Amino acid sequence: MTHRRQFMLCAAAFAVAATLPLSAAAEAPAKVGFVYVSPIGDAGWTFQHDLGRKALEAAFGDRIETRYVESVAEGADAERVIREFAASGSKIVFATSFGYMNYVERVARQFPNVTFLHATGYKSAKNFAPYNARFYEGRYLNGVIAGKMTKSNVLGYVGAFPIPEVLQGINAFTMGARSVNPNVEVRVIWANSWYDPGKEREAAMTLISQGADMLTHHTDSTATVQAAEEKGVHAFAYHSDMSKYGPKAQLTATTHHWGEFYKRTVDAVLAGTWKPEGVWGGMKDGMIKLTPLNPAIPEDVQTMVRDLEAKITAGSFHPFTGPVVDQAGTERLATGAVMDDAALGKMDYFVQGVSSRLPNAK
Repeated sequence: MTHRRQFMLCAAAFAVAATLPLSAAAEAPAKVGFVYVSPIGDAGWTFQHDLGRKALEAAFGDRIETRYVESVAEGADAERVIREFAASGSKIVFATSFGYMNYVERVARQFPNVTFLHATGYKSAKNFAPYNARFYEGRYLNGVIAGKMTKSNVLGYVGAFPIPEVLQGINAFTMGARSVNPNVEVRVIWANSWYDPGKEREAAMTLISQGADMLTHHTDSTATVQAAEEKGVHAFAYHSDMSKYGPKAQLTATTHHWGEFYKRTVDAVLAGTWKPEGVWGGMKDGMIKLTPLNPAIPEDVQTMVRDLEAKITAGSFHPFTGPVVDQAGTERLATGAVMDDAALGKMDYFVQGVSSRLPNAK
């Protein structure tokens, strides 16, 4: 049975439940919906969110009932799925992709008694708020390793879309690499999709053909890591551990962990204490972690990375500490200053060291 068929059957069941006596309805579990942009699979962005959903089920037991729809495009289909969750009894809806933001905003106005949470966006209202993780923290550390280990001084990056979230990662990766090796350059190829294994592989192969011996990606599939394994270069996985697809290639991975956030949020909603406050958690919150470092990384580099990781976690070091200079040579952040969240959230440029140009750059 397809997930969409299951969803429709659940909707019918909820309609029947609405006719039950108040005492029976009060005993019903709270419905929690998840909207996924790509297939769950066994690795990647959606896989990590689904691990969070499962952690939620384990923590709350029969107090809640979770539902999900995967592979929902960022368009009219997303609005329909979000609205169906709200209309069929969901108390909480988690929409897990940037392109869902405007649809969440629209549906939230129509269902003021439903709580909506939106991943990686920036809008909010009385009954919906954004949540995000500081992906750039792991990216900076990946860059340090890449800068130390590259032989060609060419690093490759497969990107989805040129939005602030993705640009933060590219720039942090570049700054980390250039902090230890000022001769490196980062080349970016856009897949123009969050999940398209064919395009992701093609981009990775092109970067390798251009001399990149270190790859990473801000896309959902394992294609980049697999391409690196096939061609004998190194890679840094993203979202989740992809070492089984590239045991030699993957040096480490920047992984996302949503379970504790989901549990805190659902607990607050059920207790009536939830407030529409944006959440942007990082290493100190356990939302971003590195996977075990590949033994191929020299011991001195491993020590350097662990020391930086500890400083980031403690809050004594921020990857975007000035000077930050863009491709045109313009200083975006003065020496010693730390970039605030407002500036990070509006990032629309590449830093020095990225040799590619933004699609809208003149």
